[in-house]
Amino acid sequence: MPLIPEEPQIHESAQGPRVTPATGRTAPTPRPVPGPRSAASPRPGHPGPGPSRPAPPAQRASGAAGKPKPPRPENRSAPQIQLVPAAADAALDAADEAVDLLLDSGRAPGDVLVFTTGDPHPWAAHELSFGESAYWGQHDARDDVFYADAASVDRAAARPVVVVAVNGGRDDIAARALPAALKKASALLIVCGDPQRINAVLGAGV
Repeated sequence: MPLIPEEPQIHESAQGPRVTPATGRTAPTPRPVPGPRSAASPRPGHPGPGPSRPAPPAQRASGAAGKPKPPRPENRSAPQIQLVPAAADAALDAADEAVDLLLDSGRAPGDVLVFTTGDPHPWAAHELSFGESAYWGQHDARDDVFYADAASVDRAAARPVVVVAVNGGRDDIAARALPAALKKASALLIVCGDPQRINAVLGAGV
């Protein structure tokens, strides 16, 4: 079945895929270009003051020497699916609002991964200016929300919550990224964009 908007809220459940998108969006506000990150600004996209950008967090060790960390139990339940209707030029703002709601509801920043099908998120564009190694080092550290281009969905590791902003780009990129993003989400997939376009690129739906 195609994804159909229903209710204006974001929530999670342990049941199979459901679609509960938000409606009634307001016009987007201009997005400022992010400045350097600091310890006082834990959320990407909300940079705070600071004289310089700190070194990216180191990748977490796999465990004590000689004692590998046991793998986490696999979550075999299907993730919930949520559609947030938005025009292409408002999809990134919708994704930011969805992330804010998730964090305000208690989700850890490191649980959230955000993909964009069109222009990159300002945080991603800023951090990539310091080099891909430092940029992906922050992804591996899992200390914060991570923003990436949908073309790199296969490179990203799975996280409990994945948000996809369909904010432009070619239809084939969205068609490949959405099913891949669903596989990366262990609990919740949120798709922000034009419902007609999303259903068109997915055929019968996710």
